[in-house]
Amino acid sequence: MPKPKTSSGEKNLISQRLIELRKQHKLSQRDLAHKLQLAGFDMDKNVITRIETNKRYVTDIELRAFCQVFNVTYDYLIDGKIQ
Repeated sequence: MPKPKTSSGEKNLISQRLIELRKQHKLSQRDLAHKLQLAGFDMDKNVITRIETNKRYVTDIELRAFCQVFNVTYDYLIDGKIQ
């Protein structure tokens, strides 16, 4: 079974928002990976790079990790909706 993609062929919906959040918090990809690891999530710089460049799918656990580290909701991360 083929893996789902957006209509434009992207593998995830959060790449641009992840880049924006990371830059707003003045974090490099390496800094973000370190922060995620300190929070108990096993992610390295390469994972961040592949998500941001839309070459990798994002798991629900990774979505939770980003929401927790950046203190945002799933709705914001996925759709950009602020509640």
